[in-house]
Amino acid sequence: MLSLSNSLSFLRAPLAFLFLIENTSFRILAIFLAMLTDSVDGYLARRQRTTTQFGAILDPAMDKFFVFFALTVLFLESKLAIWQACAMISRDFALCLFGIYLSLSGRWGSYEFKAIRWGKITTAMQFLILIGLTVGLSVPIYVYGIFILFGVLAFVELFGHKRLSTN
Repeated sequence: MLSLSNSLSFLRAPLAFLFLIENTSFRILAIFLAMLTDSVDGYLARRQRTTTQFGAILDPAMDKFFVFFALTVLFLESKLAIWQACAMISRDFALCLFGIYLSLSGRWGSYEFKAIRWGKITTAMQFLILIGLTVGLSVPIYVYGIFILFGVLAFVELFGHKRLSTN
């Protein structure tokens, strides 16, 4: 059975497609709805005690899909350079490296997937920068450096967390 919280997570995929419409209002609406569903789905899952491993993977996957899709559209419209997009998703490169580590070490099955602090902060910042880019604001170069720093901090947090079994 698909829970209400997981259904809200799935909604971020079709919301991303609003970026195909070159209309600032539609794009801002899509970002705000994505932010809203991201906040509400986690709250509902905890409140209704319907948290699952599937939901713990689905929620950030839908965030990533939304952000990657929006960044791709903005890149194709020349509103964002490739290095800026890569900086904004540097945390996701760190997550991929950690996933490779879990797979190669045989710890994937014993790892408890949960949100991490730097992941949540990065996602919130990604949504805010998407709003800025959508309305045509110029984002200072140091902001992209902050994304890279958050990626490093997420990587360190993943390795330092007690959820990593020593089996």
